Amino acid sequence: MVSSRDRPYQEEPMRVAVIENMRNTGLGALAAALDEAGAEIEWFRVWQDGILPKDISGHDALVVLGGEQSALDDETHPYLPELVRLAHRFGDAGKAVLGICLGSQILARAYGADNHLGIAREFGWHGIGVTAEGRADPLLSALGGEFTIFEWHADTFSLPEGAVRLASSPVAENQAFRIGRAVYGTQFHFEANSAVVAQWKAEFPDTIARIAPGWLENHAELAARHGGAADAAGLAIARAWVSLIEREEVELLSQASA
Repeated sequence: MVSSRDRPYQEEPMRVAVIENMRNTGLGALAAALDEAGAEIEWFRVWQDGILPKDISGHDALVVLGGEQSALDDETHPYLPELVRLAHRFGDAGKAVLGICLGSQILARAYGADNHLGIAREFGWHGIGVTAEGRADPLLSALGGEFTIFEWHADTFSLPEGAVRLASSPVAENQAFRIGRAVYGTQFHFEANSAVVAQWKAEFPDTIARIAPGWLENHAELAARHGGAADAAGLAIARAWVSLIEREEVELLSQASA
């Protein structure tokens, strides 16, 4: 009889739960990196029905995307407390977790930090400084000391206890952090490549005109100046995070007979 140690193993495709807090958020560069890795993505559109994964066993990784609400809007978005607990459970299990913009603020809340509302407005392509810890971290190590990326936020947060600050800017000190092996929060929208930004421009012109006067008129020039570098940085970050997802192995039944 063939022993268990002689049986071949096969890696399942990585299974990634994506929490969409606002309709048509888009994965952009992250979609490209997940597709390259052959990942299976399951969308949870909580803005529509509030339904979250029942537990952490069905997925190897969790992505929490951005949204117009704050991380403290439990009254209008009653799924938020459970999402906070879910993100912490994924992290405690050693699974890869990624929070982008609102998602990073939710992660900060999950790990006991404070959310600060309306004090850190950034919109458009901005330069981000990488800390010494960030230059040594798998997520940002390929980007050098500074990179350009897209921002769209007004809130920020304190650094969770035990977290490592990876990137910073004059407006928001905590632009990226890591907790444990692979729990990452990024205040900036690295997933927002030029195509995603163009989509946001088309979908939210009134909001953009209000918070960033003149940006719509200058979009083409700004995109030509910053879009290429931001797209390259975003894809590098996406690929780096996806490489940290650990897939479970499934034992194949041996065809050999006793």
